[in-house]
Amino acid sequence: MTSKEKVAALREEMQKNNVDAFIVYSADPHMSEYLPEEWQERAWLSGFLGSAGFVVVTKDKAGLWTDGRYFTQAAIELEGSGIDLFKDGMEGTPNYIDWIISEIPANGKVAVNAVATAHANWELLTQKLNSKNIMLVDSPLLKQIWIDRGTPSKNPIFVHPVKWAGKSVTDKIAAIRQKMEEQEATVHIISSLDDVAWTLNLRGSDVESNPVFLGYIIITKNDAILFTGLEKLEVEARKQMDESFVKMMPYEDFYNHLSVFKNEKVLVSPNSNQSIYEALKSENQFIKAPVPGNLMKAQKNETELEGFRTVMVRDGVAMVKFLYWLTHNAGKEAMNEYSIGEKLRDFRAEGENFVGESFGSIVGYRDNGAIMHYSAKSEGSKEVTNDASILVDSGGQYLEGTTDITRTFALGTVSEEFKRNSTLVLQGMIRLSMVKFPKGTKGVHLDAIARLPLWMEGKDFNHGTGHGVGSFMNVHEGPQNIRKDMNPQDLLVGMVCSNEPGYYLEGDYGIRHENLIAVKEAEKTIHGTFYEFETLTFCPFFKDTIVKEILSESEIAWLNKYHKTCEEKIVPYLDGEVKDWFLELVSPL
Repeated sequence: MTSKEKVAALREEMQKNNVDAFIVYSADPHMSEYLPEEWQERAWLSGFLGSAGFVVVTKDKAGLWTDGRYFTQAAIELEGSGIDLFKDGMEGTPNYIDWIISEIPANGKVAVNAVATAHANWELLTQKLNSKNIMLVDSPLLKQIWIDRGTPSKNPIFVHPVKWAGKSVTDKIAAIRQKMEEQEATVHIISSLDDVAWTLNLRGSDVESNPVFLGYIIITKNDAILFTGLEKLEVEARKQMDESFVKMMPYEDFYNHLSVFKNEKVLVSPNSNQSIYEALKSENQFIKAPVPGNLMKAQKNETELEGFRTVMVRDGVAMVKFLYWLTHNAGKEAMNEYSIGEKLRDFRAEGENFVGESFGSIVGYRDNGAIMHYSAKSEGSKEVTNDASILVDSGGQYLEGTTDITRTFALGTVSEEFKRNSTLVLQGMIRLSMVKFPKGTKGVHLDAIARLPLWMEGKDFNHGTGHGVGSFMNVHEGPQNIRKDMNPQDLLVGMVCSNEPGYYLEGDYGIRHENLIAVKEAEKTIHGTFYEFETLTFCPFFKDTIVKEILSESEIAWLNKYHKTCEEKIVPYLDGEVKDWFLELVSPL
């Protein structure tokens, strides 16, 4: 079926169930950003493949809300679907709940799939819809029309050893129980897949590019239970659970097991799915708060940070070899955006302990670079030659850590305007890399530093400057970020973030420069404790697109020092023409 036909089929189900509006969130029962194939409901219905966005279907209208990263991509992928694009966060775009209220009759009915709806969303919907006498119900209507959605994977679950995790399972559970005690919780439910994997020092591959597995954890004062596909647990994983006093039960038993809890104080995230709340609400008290392990996971220990440093060298070597290959072969041999991404993966695969990509590589040539999360298809992707700019955003999953890097550069001739804008973006990245900030600073306080060079020329970009990054874990990780939106989470020592300002000219080109950075303590003064960033990524920038006059002396000094560090880290792994080319690339500006 086409998207238009799928929406029509959904409307038939809505009519049968007397539903006036149906919301399809981009979610699974674990509220994941990247979803197992069988839970990609919004993508299946709409044809829009971005990682963020949701669809609302009424009896005669349909809309997709997504953020600035995907405005260009969504407009293309929604064509012919009958689904209108609503640019979330832009002036004039209605809030989706307000839009629903304006489109359906009073005393109407709105439906969602509760198991794929966050409790926080359910509560907000209930509050706003009730004020208009509109009912919210759990009705998973897509089950009736998406009947070939596939089944959960049977991929193995394996141990992530302490030599890379830096902390044992028993220590992590003890730390979580301490936080439970502080909040007077008697039961704690962990449903987010990265938190499940981190807590138990286990990894899997149930979600593409994310080393996680489907599972839930319930922790009480005396017990810890993992609910997952028991047949997927490798022998060493079972042994680790036994030695850590973690019981194991089938994944499908989780909701039934919730019924055993009576008169408990249950610590559960507001971002957990509504079905969990429904199963517990009648006889228990909720403590709605973030999962304690989430913040623990974000603050990398020294073992994890050393893992990042190790894989960044390995990844930098792969990137340099790739960049040499691409700049010397574009225009001489046939290649396209998709094949370039595959070639980059091959270079990474030569490195020790490479597991796979940390996300699907974004290779945008010419105007495709302006599509922020562009994904080249194996069929029909743009041919790449040597007469324009190219943006390559990619990353790797290694047993010791996760990488994420973007480089934008010229294959042939680019305009002076492109060079200027590329330098402004790089200048913003350098300024954020150099900043020193007091303890208690939040990401929103630093976001403007990376944007200021662009702002001074009336330019901006429609995505965050930085996201958290996991340790052999999801490439997007919270609770911290660096962006315009207010996030109450302080930046803390050990947090790893991306530093990736950009500039995009739709129909022409896109620019993004990205390194990973880690928060570390800088100094203590009479004014308090100050932090700074350690740059973790080792890969040079191309000097032929840098307008030196734009950069200050201190910014040039930073760049030259950074390139010198790249040389020290990477040269030992290069030889011949690649080494000679690299040494010229990292020579002082």
